[in-house]
Amino acid sequence: MNTATKVGAYVLGLAVVFGGATGVGKAVGPVGATADTGEHMAHGESDTHGEGGHGETVASVPGGLQVSQGGYTLVPAQTTVRAGERTDFRFTVNGPDGRPVTRFTLLHGKRLHLIIARRDLSGFQHLHPREIGGGVWTVPVELPKAGAYRFFTDVQPEGLKQQLTLGTDIAVPGDFAPAPLPAAERVAKVDGYEVKLDGDLVPGKTSKLTLSVSKGGTPVTDLQPYLEAYGHLVALRSGDMAYLHVHPDGEPGDGKTAPGPGITFYAEVPSAGAYRLYLDFQHEGKVRTAEFTVNAGKPGTPVTPAGSPTAEPGDGHAHTH
Repeated sequence: MNTATKVGAYVLGLAVVFGGATGVGKAVGPVGATADTGEHMAHGESDTHGEGGHGETVASVPGGLQVSQGGYTLVPAQTTVRAGERTDFRFTVNGPDGRPVTRFTLLHGKRLHLIIARRDLSGFQHLHPREIGGGVWTVPVELPKAGAYRFFTDVQPEGLKQQLTLGTDIAVPGDFAPAPLPAAERVAKVDGYEVKLDGDLVPGKTSKLTLSVSKGGTPVTDLQPYLEAYGHLVALRSGDMAYLHVHPDGEPGDGKTAPGPGITFYAEVPSAGAYRLYLDFQHEGKVRTAEFTVNAGKPGTPVTPAGSPTAEPGDGHAHTH
């Protein structure tokens, strides 16, 4: 088969791959947790909120893998966009009663966050759509290359105990040539900035990651708050795109968190393997994204699915935003 394949055939096969990935997600449990996880719902705790009187249990599944979570579904107005064209992308978040949700709890200053990445983990975007009425959201989107893209939305419908991460696939027709996953490195460069990563992801344990920002060899000590934090970190697992969005330890104005150069995060991943990390940070009035590939665990480390006789019990917490 040629390296470049038609996206139509790719997406058709994706239904099989995605189905298998969801099964893996259910086996390994949630992708990660942060230091404040204790404020969120634990595995097996029932969420009794629901429009129309539904009582749903929020599944302990890696974020973004499931089509629906707790009865809520991300519903795009279109599932195909053209490469390189600026598109008015519209969607709704439908509740258990099938109607668009119109009331949401703020998550770091926004009612809704939209994350986009191609299935080869390239083309990352972090967007903030606006609502145009009736629970319909819109945002200008431009996807430069052919391929299958995963759209994730972080939301917390008003009254729900826990935020949700919902996902859907959007196809960009054309010849699809997957980009190889970049090699794992400790330093990422973007727009004249260098971001150094200290710490390692350890499967099944909370890991401390510190990302230090410098420019021209000088540490940046005046990072600007972006969405109520000095940095936002998204992790996507290679293969199934299981999703984790964490925020740093501390916050601007708390009297103890410095505005750089270091931004510290606590995250937990359930399995050995490759993860792509995306750090959003703001300096001099502009938001930039530094990207890393990180290997969790040693190459070839066997992964024991949660729930098997030899699996170590996890904390069962869902990811946080």
